[in-house]
Amino acid sequence: MATRQHIMKLLDAQLAAGVRVSAAQFAREHGVSARTVYRHRARIQAEGVWQERSRRPHHSPTTTPEDLDAWIVKLRADLGVDNGADFIRDALISIHARTSPTWQVPSRSTINRVLSRHDLLVRNPAKRPRSSYRRFSYARPRDCYQIDATETKLATGATAVIFDVLDDCTRTLVACHAAPAETSKAAVAAITKAVDAYGAPAVVLSDNGAAFTSRLTRPGSLSGFVRTLLNWRIRPINSSPYHPQTCGKVERHHQSLKKWLRAQPAPATITDLQQLLDRYRTHYNHQRRHSALPGRATPQQAWTSAASLGGPDSPPIQTDATLHRCTVAANGNIRIGRHTTSVGIARAGGTVTAVRNGDHATVYSTDGQPIGYVHIDPAKRYAALTRTE
Repeated sequence: MATRQHIMKLLDAQLAAGVRVSAAQFAREHGVSARTVYRHRARIQAEGVWQERSRRPHHSPTTTPEDLDAWIVKLRADLGVDNGADFIRDALISIHARTSPTWQVPSRSTINRVLSRHDLLVRNPAKRPRSSYRRFSYARPRDCYQIDATETKLATGATAVIFDVLDDCTRTLVACHAAPAETSKAAVAAITKAVDAYGAPAVVLSDNGAAFTSRLTRPGSLSGFVRTLLNWRIRPINSSPYHPQTCGKVERHHQSLKKWLRAQPAPATITDLQQLLDRYRTHYNHQRRHSALPGRATPQQAWTSAASLGGPDSPPIQTDATLHRCTVAANGNIRIGRHTTSVGIARAGGTVTAVRNGDHATVYSTDGQPIGYVHIDPAKRYAALTRTE
């Protein structure tokens, strides 16, 4: 079927050739109304040629003012692509309070429409909506640090490794360490920086990488990283294999760090990379607001305003989970609250760690490896352990 634009251009061509056009006949032949033909024929005769006209209204009271539009685009560039509509709106509120402009601070959806109009909106249709997430967070700073490593490239093309150590509660980047490779020695250096700067946590959560555990390479032995934590009386916990969501906060932080690094000149050496990381840590902790923190505070503000701090001598506090340090009885049993399960006689006299979340608990060995999972029935005192070892 011919488009409206094609039909009107055909009408224009016939009139230009001097053809007497019957509006009723032309309308029947091309499937338009005679009224439309009369209107466009009159326009062609008045203007000499048919042209497509904009259907945009002459007046749009709800259109975003040009100066506000410009502010949104500028703030997108100033704040960086890692700062979306919420952060832009926070900045606009501050600008509005200082300068009292004529426009009102727009909603989040309006800001996103402006960004979309200027092709500045990063779309990710496969991403889960924020409302579908159930946040799992420790209640105090230093209750838990998450540690993980990620690779980056130097200007020479060589590969370097960055160890991020993130406080679970406040998202404070307590350490950011550059190393030539992901080794246990580098992991110890990273966690040492974190402890020196912010103090020792009660728990350190990591994945099953060789830098953090020797379970896969030397079963039954303790890695240098785990021994360092135990010397500080810190409880190591490893995520389940192939389940990176457990360390989701530090995994997500890698994205923010790499976006920032891509906007900087590529470092030539590990020393240059470390200098960049030190600059980034200051920016991240003191200047960058975090969407997961109350009032979108900076991580340092969240740490400073905390009522109390955790540590090796203070069991972690959580609103949705509890941590239990359990002594294994002679018969291999441990108690998780009022419930009992067995981790085996071979562990008698030792200690294990259990993290309970509702009716589900995960039991960890001294070196942080998952021993098994327990489904707790409130009506029963004993719960069987499903082993993962």
